[in-house]
Amino acid sequence: MLLHIMILSLSTFPFIMALGTLQGSTTSAINNIAKPNCPTRCGNVTVPYPFGIGKDSGCSLDDSFYMTCNMSSSDPILFLQSSNIEIYNISDSEFRIRTWPAFRCYESNGTMRNEFEWWSRLVSPFTFAQKNKFTVLGCDDYSLIRGTKETDFSSGCLGLCGKAQDVPNDGQCSGSGCCQTSIPKGLDYYNVTLHTFKNHTDVWSFNQCGLAFLGEEGSFVFRGADDLSNPTDVWGRIRATVNVVVDWVIAPDTRGCNESTACKENSSCYEVDGGGYRCRCNNGYQGNPYLDPGCQDINECEDPQTNPCYGNCLNTPGSYNCTCPLGSSGDAKIANGCQLPIGRSKFSSTTFIIAMVFGPLAIVSSILAILYGIRRKKLMKLREKFFEQNGGVLLQQKINSQGSHAAMTLFSIAQLRRATNNYSQDNIIGRGGYGVVYKGVLYDKRVVAIKKSKIVDGNQAEQFVNEVLILTQIIHRNVVNLLGCCLEEEVPVLVYEFISNNTLFHHIHSKSGGMSWLSWENRLRVAVEVAGALAYLHSETIMPIIHRDIKSTNILLDDNYNAKISDFGASRLVPLDHEQVTTLIQGTLGYLDPEYYNTSQLTDKSDVYSFGVVLAELITGKKPIGVDRSNAEKNLATYFVNSVTENHLYEVVEQRVLREGSLEQIQAIGDLVKRCLNPHGRDRPTMKEVVVELDNLRKFTTHPWTQQQTFQETRSLVLDVEQLDLYEVPLISFGTKDTESHLSSTYMPFEENIPR
Repeated sequence: MLLHIMILSLSTFPFIMALGTLQGSTTSAINNIAKPNCPTRCGNVTVPYPFGIGKDSGCSLDDSFYMTCNMSSSDPILFLQSSNIEIYNISDSEFRIRTWPAFRCYESNGTMRNEFEWWSRLVSPFTFAQKNKFTVLGCDDYSLIRGTKETDFSSGCLGLCGKAQDVPNDGQCSGSGCCQTSIPKGLDYYNVTLHTFKNHTDVWSFNQCGLAFLGEEGSFVFRGADDLSNPTDVWGRIRATVNVVVDWVIAPDTRGCNESTACKENSSCYEVDGGGYRCRCNNGYQGNPYLDPGCQDINECEDPQTNPCYGNCLNTPGSYNCTCPLGSSGDAKIANGCQLPIGRSKFSSTTFIIAMVFGPLAIVSSILAILYGIRRKKLMKLREKFFEQNGGVLLQQKINSQGSHAAMTLFSIAQLRRATNNYSQDNIIGRGGYGVVYKGVLYDKRVVAIKKSKIVDGNQAEQFVNEVLILTQIIHRNVVNLLGCCLEEEVPVLVYEFISNNTLFHHIHSKSGGMSWLSWENRLRVAVEVAGALAYLHSETIMPIIHRDIKSTNILLDDNYNAKISDFGASRLVPLDHEQVTTLIQGTLGYLDPEYYNTSQLTDKSDVYSFGVVLAELITGKKPIGVDRSNAEKNLATYFVNSVTENHLYEVVEQRVLREGSLEQIQAIGDLVKRCLNPHGRDRPTMKEVVVELDNLRKFTTHPWTQQQTFQETRSLVLDVEQLDLYEVPLISFGTKDTESHLSSTYMPFEENIPR
């Protein structure tokens, strides 16, 4: 058996079968044929060689590729070998099977109601395609996917949200209620396990189940809170519309590209990453490249829509000739492209004068055109040199190998110079240690941020390309998206989405930054958003990413004051089998992890330290390094930790924080900052733990003084706050009563043995 699937929690299987089966999908997208005297179809599915119907029938290349056509139902169904794995579509490189979503459902008291787990294994020559995505649905769930390729693989996804209205309904999985992550190429086994933080007790009113599944990217559209509230419907929709894509190759121990018999006439053989090969017809030919007589010539003249010809069309092997009718000349492949010759006229003095006047002009124009052509050719060669020097060839190869899954645009030098008015000084919006940032407007009216980097060492081109490709796959609402790059300049130029509302540093430390919006609730929200994005970078990308330069100037705010992490110029990827990497020390004074500074050993806990400084900056309103402060207060991290240790925290935090936050919240966040700033990285929390603690703090919004008005110390503290209140707008209070009322008033009954 080449493909084996195991179903756990068999008590739920009758329910799953009751939801119905997925009908056959479209026919094969390629014009392949089977062996002579062998069936070519099973129902709506075309079965091309090397696949074949029937074991030992001689219709398939070997036992790896035989299939079974079940004729017992009204619509014949195609299965892989003798298994119950239904095949919906076969192409020249892949086929599709159904997916089975795992789920866990809970009662309102946290008791697990029912569950369904899933694992699947493939054997050569089949592997799960990279175009599949692992998806988790839920507000209190995380799921792990484990598998094997050449080495063990493990990854996971985290779905968190506190209220139904916080879940976006834009069709995207952005981490709130829906999380997606990629799988590596060559995966032949995966196992899905589903877990929860609080058994859905906090979100049970609108989300009683968590689901996790593997499926083709783009086939599942997340419908926000509706999907979380209706697990039965979304489970059925996944089963009906989401398939798993499986790659196939001819196994390397069968035949190889070096053998003349591997691919038939008018076709070519190409090796596949990870082993094995495939055949494909040459341009201008069609048919089955694995069977004699090979691929046959296409008569292009019979398809004028694809191969236009407005003259005489003559088919040739692999192509066609299109010529103008006798007596005319021009381009016969375009309408009105053939023209009759103009009749001769008598030579006159007027013609002679015209020739004498315009002849030299034509010569000069020709010379200028030649010089322009030479200059243009030199510029093209120079751009090609820069393109190769900056890793452009390698980047194109990787983009082509990933197909449409690499969301990367290679911009030309002309496009970006036009967008920035030739890199005008007026378009500069920022400068940093890794380059200059310009504001630009692309041809499609998109406003972007264009970062012109410093010179990149040619020996590091491969590392630069790999990091750029990884960054393009970061899809998170609180991370600035990398849209593409230009490698035709002497230095690489990166193109990001434009974030319009300045930096967090500006809003904290500049009076013109608009401090009125920085309420206690908004500070906590910004902290949760930044922490969630860092947790995503550390644990939910293909390879963990350490930002290495987290600071308030690298946190941008959009028009709605949503935080977005930017500037990955110093970031580093961490191999899955490493917990740390050794690098040259880079970072910003005041935010730099002292352990990393002393050892050069970079870990994800270095980002935790930098985040702790940002959090301290956010609640104190003080800069990380204060040159005008006393020696004891000069370094904010040290000053803050000492204040917490010596119970002087309330003297450090900003007056507005004291006014709007409760003492318990302020103390809790002070303790959290202290742990993030621990000099030993192993004793700091992970960013996932930070997210959970901050999210819990947001839910605890009791007014800070309602329980403590009888204490004289608190009264005097309130009076001090009122006397120092310099804000020109009324402060906004936040409560949970409306939220709790809404959550407790919603209940949806479900029948037994269904995900709910």
